[in-house]
Amino acid sequence: MRVIVTRPHAEGLKWVDALVLAGYDATALPLIDVTTPPDVQALRSAWEHIAQYDAVMFVSGNAVDHFFAQKPASAPEWTAGGAIKARAFVTGPGSYAALRRAQVDSDCIDSPARDAGQFDSESLWAVVSDQVQPGWRVLVVRGMGANGGAEQGQGRDWLADRVRGAGGHVEFVVAYQRVLPQWEAATQLHAERASADGSVWLFSSSEAIANLTRLCPQCQWSAAKAVATHPRIAQAAREAGFGRVCESRPTLAELMASIESLQ
Repeated sequence: MRVIVTRPHAEGLKWVDALVLAGYDATALPLIDVTTPPDVQALRSAWEHIAQYDAVMFVSGNAVDHFFAQKPASAPEWTAGGAIKARAFVTGPGSYAALRRAQVDSDCIDSPARDAGQFDSESLWAVVSDQVQPGWRVLVVRGMGANGGAEQGQGRDWLADRVRGAGGHVEFVVAYQRVLPQWEAATQLHAERASADGSVWLFSSSEAIANLTRLCPQCQWSAAKAVATHPRIAQAAREAGFGRVCESRPTLAELMASIESLQ
């Protein structure tokens, strides 16, 4: 059984390598390209004013990587007892790992426990809600869509509403842009064949599913199988016509178990 990994290129290769090492026939087929945002100065400005925030929420590992790519050389380190007092909020282990790679002290990071039922904003809020006080300033680091609009995400908007409801203030900064990939003919053919050969598609974004249906408008997905890392993504796969859909937490062991369940 072939496994199609649809995450953006850099993230997807990590999943592919892990699955191949575990004995799977895995291949990368990115359904989202990640690029630098049009307004890089906004990121630099956020760094200049980071001492004003009580918390910074990163919506993804890409948000972490692109935000820290603009970190000024003069900016202080993000360590316990350091000059940056803001908490770093993330929803899952991938973003947590990205923060650690960026040298953010683990004592400064808040995220759902590794055994949490879901890695999403609701689970994060259960961890941080007691911290947020009236007057708190929270910066949300997110992406933007190909049309220049804010990247869609029910969870981050939900969490922003909770912060405001607790008396806090929320600001946003765009760290990256997500765009539709440009496929060559061979890639197009590969995707079309995988729609009908029983391949298992791994989805960690509803946007990826929307892009797939745009890139392959003539394909029928009733013979295809999908593993989705969140109920909202699973619902998007069902609405796209995938014949079998399984939900899974985004850990390698559980992804593999979900893949096996679709055989």
